Amino acid sequence: MAQATTTDRTTPAADDRFDRPVLAKFEIRRGELADAALATLGDLGYARTSLREIAQKSDFSHGVLHYYFRDKAELITFCVRRYKEGCVSRYDQIVAESATAPDLATAFAEGLVATLREDTAMHRLWYDLRCQAMFETDLAETVRDLDRQLENMILRVLERYAELARAECVLSPAGAYAVFDGTFENALHRHHHDSVQAAELLRSEIPLLLAALIRGD
Repeated sequence: MAQATTTDRTTPAADDRFDRPVLAKFEIRRGELADAALATLGDLGYARTSLREIAQKSDFSHGVLHYYFRDKAELITFCVRRYKEGCVSRYDQIVAESATAPDLATAFAEGLVATLREDTAMHRLWYDLRCQAMFETDLAETVRDLDRQLENMILRVLERYAELARAECVLSPAGAYAVFDGTFENALHRHHHDSVQAAELLRSEIPLLLAALIRGD
């Protein structure tokens, strides 16, 4: 796995001489650097961003960035993984707290609309990274892993919705993920290009899609 190889080469996690407090401090610092880099990454995208470019647009030197991240591939995958894994836990909370199928549909739609509006740059970076992974092997396994996590998250939402509606899913996990991911990516494109209807259309489409993907007894 490319990500694991990168970690072995650049972090103290692979060296038994470092104790847990040192490792924890190292990871905290990586998180701080990643957060500082997100604005530049989201604005320029994968291909046009280098560690030097990020350093020029942040308060951190190129040397500091290069100490904590071997290259931009490691930095960007770290950023996207950090964000996407947070997304997954957010929607799991929605699943856990929804008592009826309509409640779940509404909360899920609102969550997607909120992240569409608030995290536009992060989502643009994710889709950019996913396209680049078809050409760069260093990115491929991280992207596959995140896609699996997102697919499983969508499945949990859909299965819980079907359970609350006393129905069953009519698509495979991969098919359901493709439906929602494609709908969200389309909304992201339109939102990025200043479509004022993009968010509202997404809000109205999500409950309809959930209902269309289940079948009652």
